[in-house]
Amino acid sequence: MVEWIATDGLTDYQEALAFMETRVAGIIDGTADECIWLLEHPPLYTSGTSAKPADLVDPDRFPVYDARRGGEYTYHGPGQRVVYVMLDVGKRGHDVRQFVKDLEAWVIATLDTFNIKGEIREGRVGVWVQRPEKPLNADGSTAEDKIAALGIRLRKWVSFHGMSINVEPDLSHFEGIVPCGIRDHGVTSLVDLGLPVTLDDLDVALKAQFTKVFSN
Repeated sequence: MVEWIATDGLTDYQEALAFMETRVAGIIDGTADECIWLLEHPPLYTSGTSAKPADLVDPDRFPVYDARRGGEYTYHGPGQRVVYVMLDVGKRGHDVRQFVKDLEAWVIATLDTFNIKGEIREGRVGVWVQRPEKPLNADGSTAEDKIAALGIRLRKWVSFHGMSINVEPDLSHFEGIVPCGIRDHGVTSLVDLGLPVTLDDLDVALKAQFTKVFSN
C-alpha cells in the first residue's frame, strides 16, 4: 500500500530530509508503508552528488543544502510541487534505470492531462517542453524549457527524494544556479505556458496517473 501525504504551507527542508530518513528506514524493516509526499519548500537550492561549484551562480541568494541525491543543482520554492517518492524499487524489478523512466513517464502522463507535451532528451535529465514561440537555438533547433526535475537516491532498494514540477514558481529564482548543469536551455511552468493550473489540480492528476505507471 502506498500512503499519500499532502502538506499545506512551506515545509522546512531539513525536516523533510528527517521525515524521509525515518520513513525509508521503516519501509526497509517492514514497519511503514510506501509513501508519496506532496509539498512545497521555501526558496532554496539543493546540490546533488554531481553538482559543480561553478553552477552555483549566486550562493548568497537562498540557503543551499546538500541533498545527497543524484543530479546537480536544483531550485525549490513556493509554487513548485515537490513530489518525494519513497517506494520499494526492489519489488518493482530491481531496475534503477527503469524506475527513473517510470518517474519520467508519470510526469509526462500528468502533463498530458493538461494538454502539455512533456518530452525526454538524451543527456538532459528531467522533462522538457518545446517553445516554438521563442527564438531558435544556435543550432537551428526549436527552443526547449525544463518543466520538471528529477533526482533520486536509493537505500537498500527503497527510493527517496524524487521530482519537482513547476506550477507557478518565481522563475527568476532559478537564475542563482545553472539548473541541473544545463546552460543552453531555460525553465518554464504550467502557468508560464498559459495554463491556470493550481497545485491541487496537479495533485489530482498525479494521483490519477500514478497507478497507470506503477503497481501498488
